This record gives sequence, C-alpha cells and structure tokens, in this order.
Amino acid sequence: MSKDYSVPVLTGEGDNDYTRYMRTDTLLSLQRRPEDMIHRDEMLFQVVHQSTELWLKLACYEVAEAGRQIDAGQLDTAARLLGRASLGVRMTADQLEMMRHLAPSDFQIIRTVLGHGSGFESPGWKTARLVSQDLEKSFHRLIEARGTDLVEVYTHGHDTAEYRLAEAMIDWDERISLWRAQHYKMATRVIGHSVVGTKGAPVDFLAKLISHKFFPQLWELRTELTLTGPMGDAEPAPEYAEEVAPPVCPMTGGGGVPPAGTSTA
Repeated sequence: MSKDYSVPVLTGEGDNDYTRYMRTDTLLSLQRRPEDMIHRDEMLFQVVHQSTELWLKLACYEVAEAGRQIDAGQLDTAARLLGRASLGVRMTADQLEMMRHLAPSDFQIIRTVLGHGSGFESPGWKTARLVSQDLEKSFHRLIEARGTDLVEVYTHGHDTAEYRLAEAMIDWDERISLWRAQHYKMATRVIGHSVVGTKGAPVDFLAKLISHKFFPQLWELRTELTLTGPMGDAEPAPEYAEEVAPPVCPMTGGGGVPPAGTSTA
C-alpha cells in the first residue's frame, strides 16, 4: 500500500505538517491586520523588526551555548557557534535595506501608533548584551585557568584553538557594532538628525553606541601589538598632532594589555 503523504502526522494546529511544525498560522497572525493599519507600510516596518527579533533569538541562543562550550573546554565548537551567531546579526543588518523603501513622510504617520515603543526595549538586544557579558566571563576564566598569554597567542599561535575562539569573539563584537552603525544611518535617513525618538532619546545618541565593545581586552590587544611592533614609535603628522592622543591602554595607563577579567565596557 502506498503512503498517503497528504495526511498530517504531527499533532497541533494547522491543515498540514508544515503549518503545524512551523506554527505559521500563529506567526503570520502577529502583524497588524490591514483594517487596523493607518498606513500600508506598517507591514514593512513590523516584518523587518519582528524578523530582527527572530534572528537575534537564534544568535543569542548560539552565543549562550558557545559560553558553555568554553567552560567545557570545547573551544573550536564555541568558535563555530559564534560564527553562526555573527551570521545571524549580519542577517539583521542586511534586512535593514528594506527600510530604504520607507519614505520619511510616511514614517511620520506610522510613528503616531508606536506609542513609546523603541528599539532600546528590544528583547533580542537586551539578551545579546547579557549573553555577551557571560561569554566574556567564560573566556576570562579560560585564559586564567590555562595561564594563556594572549600576546603570545596573537604573535605565534594563529593555528591554536585559543586564537580561533578569540577571533570568533571579535567577529561577533564587530558584527554588533556594524549593525549599530547601519541602524543609526537608517534611523537618520528616515527621521533626520537632532530629533527625539519615540522613547524620548535623541536619535544621535545611537551614534555613541557604535564604539561600545563587549570584549575590550581583545581590541586593546591590537593596540598593544601595534605599539610594540616595528612601527610602534610612529608619530602623527604635524597637522594631526593636536587631534591624535598618544595611544595607551586605558586599563594600565601605558601600552600594556589589561589583566584578564577587566572591562572598559
């Protein structure tokens, strides 16, 4: 007897197994109905932001597991999972391209139904901060337990699991920063500069977040490598002398890498 593939075998709501497993009936009901919209581009606005939350949920899921893998000594597994997480953040940045199709005048209409809602309240980004802090703690526990010299790793240990992990963490941190930069440019493209957002924060405040780093030790390490490198004594050109402060490690006051467990974030 041939198998009837038209008959659902999974439990749950929906006419078929795809609908039941993916829960598409629920997912596709989460956007405002046409009769409730005051502007048709509310669909664009909601889909972009709801998709962002889904990608961030996956990204944070991977980062949290990466931290657990570090604690278990599985560094390459942790690095691989961080690669997934970084790709998830890239997806959130790529879909901001859709916001280019939202006219500034049309968004002024949509803003009237957003209340005090703001991206600052995004559960995805709140979770991203938390899991990144936990990841940093796991990494510091690792290098302290192993007595790892990160300068040595970055100078001669490019084929080590410690190096691959550290670079995967940099990728994650950088992707977050790139997303913030793109989000800031998108926001100013839509509502301009020197205006107040729906949460009462000036839109240009977003620009200050771009330079935030989850793993400052790994970034300061690069400064240390430059300062101790063959051109570490390079001086700025005269026209830049007053604008460029001498590069120093903010944690030591000199050129040294800060001790493990410290943070400038």
